[in-house]
Amino acid sequence: MPPNEFESTPGTRPAAPLEASLEAVEGHLAALGLALRDRDAAAVERQATQLHRALAAAMHRFAQASRQPSGVPQPLRQRLALAGGQVAAQRESLARATASLDRAIDVLLPPSPAAVYGHPGLAERPLASAGLQA
Repeated sequence: MPPNEFESTPGTRPAAPLEASLEAVEGHLAALGLALRDRDAAAVERQATQLHRALAAAMHRFAQASRQPSGVPQPLRQRLALAGGQVAAQRESLARATASLDRAIDVLLPPSPAAVYGHPGLAERPLASAGLQA
């Protein structure tokens, strides 16, 4: 049976695939941070997509490695946890920025006074009775 990618073979390190996938995540995290700082919407979208793919691949590799007898080396676990914390921090920062932008838009574009539901034209009718006035 051939060795899997997480077992040691002569001349290789057992954690090399894990380290490569983690380096990809870290690289995309850094690139996303730069795109956010530069307020480059296209780059943010591109880097977010690449980060999502890199995270999915890394999680798959780490899950496979955790089932091996050698497991995941502690330094790589710590780096993965740090990367996860950075993702959470960026998500929180984006949520705050989005909420702030929503509040600014609400101030600039107040909601329309017309009701969404109801009979058309009801708001424009006078409240007086339909009887004759003298």
